[in-house]
Amino acid sequence: MATPAFQFTTKANISTFGGTLLKLTHESAVLESTMALNVFFPPGALGRSTPKVPVLWYLAGLTCSGDNGSEKGFFNYWAAKYGIAVVYPDTSSRGSSHPGEHDAYDFGSAAGFYLDATKEPWAQNYQMETYITDELPAALYSYFVVLDSSRVSLMGHSMGGHGALTLFFKHPGKFKSTSAFAPIANPSKCPWGEKAFSGYLESKEEWTKHDATELIKTYKGPDFDILISCGIADEFLKGGQLLIDNFVAAAKEVGRESQVTVKYAPNCDHSYYFISSFAQEHVEHAAKHLGVL
Repeated sequence: MATPAFQFTTKANISTFGGTLLKLTHESAVLESTMALNVFFPPGALGRSTPKVPVLWYLAGLTCSGDNGSEKGFFNYWAAKYGIAVVYPDTSSRGSSHPGEHDAYDFGSAAGFYLDATKEPWAQNYQMETYITDELPAALYSYFVVLDSSRVSLMGHSMGGHGALTLFFKHPGKFKSTSAFAPIANPSKCPWGEKAFSGYLESKEEWTKHDATELIKTYKGPDFDILISCGIADEFLKGGQLLIDNFVAAAKEVGRESQVTVKYAPNCDHSYYFISSFAQEHVEHAAKHLGVL
């Protein structure tokens, strides 16, 4: 392990599926906060520098932290099988007490929406896009040199599915693939997104910069292969929060419908019972693009 100036503190070292899950904390300058995250290393990877292992990031949803996916997603089993490391970051800054920050499940704490806020006071430290795409990966890849920064994929659930789609489109070439479980696919048109964007962003003109349905219309990067899974019984699909059909329509509008696969699962809801049931398919989707399957 390298020892650069940026330091992680290990809070727990857990053996699982032949690999190791580290529970870590670090000081984030971008978020002005002490942040916690989990990183799963496949068997034999931790403590060495070569051969490097590909990396899969999992972005969690509203009310969640880095613990939800690592404890309930069942991703580590499949990541161990294919020799992939999995990073489970947190969902917002945790070091502030802005007015109303901790009052609602869908705004503020644990609801950072993977964007860089422009409205005060949130602009001070709710900079989740920069944290996820810049500060945290740079720190991880330099500190744990076995992580291969050239082979990185992305996935997420709900708000994290929104993050997985939007960050993929906003940073062409940074991620080998992306996939999503029940994503908030058109946030500028749903209650969750309208609340978050109104609170975090100074002007409505900024909303399209953080909406996958709008971003796919103007995306100029390489062709992609997006996998989306959603339960037919998902209450938020029924309630108009996800709007996956709008995303599919936008893909068709720009001739990219063949690059988006949506699979609806009978009887499945929005929970981690659903996510863990389809963890294999999403890890294998990433493994294919990371060159290990």
